[in-house]
Amino acid sequence: MFSILFLALSFVGQCIAQDNGMDMSMDGPMNLAMGNMLNYLHFTPGDNLWFLGWVPKSAGSMVGACIGIFLLALVERWIAACRAMMELHWSREASAVASAKLTGTPNLPIPASISKRMTPPFIPAYDVARGIMFAAQALLGYLFMLTAMTFSLGFISALVVGLGVGEMLFGRYSSSAHLR
Repeated sequence: MFSILFLALSFVGQCIAQDNGMDMSMDGPMNLAMGNMLNYLHFTPGDNLWFLGWVPKSAGSMVGACIGIFLLALVERWIAACRAMMELHWSREASAVASAKLTGTPNLPIPASISKRMTPPFIPAYDVARGIMFAAQALLGYLFMLTAMTFSLGFISALVVGLGVGEMLFGRYSSSAHLR
């Protein structure tokens, strides 16, 4: 009896939901009243870049936006290199602190069997800086994702070239930090 009542109520609910006068289909075109975002790769200006008011509409403003994106890409690669070099320094300092706690002498090496199982100590000056640098890198990554989502080939090429030049300038620092 309860199941029949449940089926009847669900049927009535479906009938009411389908006939409420609203067209809920997703087949029609979207109204992009805020701008003229094109959903294909293009070189035309007029796309929103990160903010509603930041819409490069002329060739000069597009070049300026591309230079800004290029410089931000360089900054992101620089932050990555700084993080890698600082991680190397921080791991050495954390090993010295851990060694001092375990052996009483900071210069004595920790046996490999213990150091592999040991978590480095929390050092506020290092870990806060690590968190801030990671947050800056994550923010730039999301801004770069939004840049690529404009489908503007000018923005995308400035971003890719900037990341490539930044890696060429600063990549050797991050790779050499991992080798030491």
